[in-house]
Amino acid sequence: MIDTTRPAGAVSHLVDATDWAALTDEVDEHGSALTGQLLTPAQCRELAGLYDDTERFRSTIDMARYRFGSGQYRYFTHDLPEVVRELREAFYPHLLPIARAWAGKLGKPAPWPDELEEWLGMCHEAGQSKSAQILLRYGAGDWNALHRDVFGDMLFPLQVVIGLDVPGTDYTGGEFLMSEQRPRAQSRGSATGLLQGHGLVFTTRDRPIASKRGWSTAPMRHGVSTVRSGRRRTLGLVFHDAE
Repeated sequence: MIDTTRPAGAVSHLVDATDWAALTDEVDEHGSALTGQLLTPAQCRELAGLYDDTERFRSTIDMARYRFGSGQYRYFTHDLPEVVRELREAFYPHLLPIARAWAGKLGKPAPWPDELEEWLGMCHEAGQSKSAQILLRYGAGDWNALHRDVFGDMLFPLQVVIGLDVPGTDYTGGEFLMSEQRPRAQSRGSATGLLQGHGLVFTTRDRPIASKRGWSTAPMRHGVSTVRSGRRRTLGLVFHDAE
């Protein structure tokens, strides 16, 4: 069933209407930043309900099996739901200036072209041709270990996660965690609650931080705290494809 509570294209308009100057400042300062509401409750329920439609996914990962934590996630095939495709295409041009600025500060290449499709074509030419868009599902007692994502050498430095359930009602616990490994200092951590339909832009692996010697690379890890009750589901948007 198609959600008719918003006109076609409304999701991209909401991404475009985000205060990107303020969001960029926050991502630069903390490595992550919340968006406003991007999806309606009906859209969230529809996306979350796709999880059991296994034909939509190319693989399923049991986190406990790989010692990633506890819980499960599934990678979509390239035949993405329209709202997922629209979200990724809407976010990319706004995240691109941040990615290029970070590369410049760290003296690294900035290989990302203006168009997402061109960048994905470059990923495929490099052997990264698998869809990396994810639906994640956690139940009571589940969690995700702090980690840095590895999909191949063709990497985009920012991702987006969108909450599909209502914290405090559908589940408790399950905060989004980040840790920053600071140069010559102990790590700094943060925990963020993710509201239904709202997004969080966050660092894939590394980000630049100012130091006495200019700019330094700060490795960033992310995960999810233990879900104490209920069920927590999220959509993960990744701006490169996987090996």
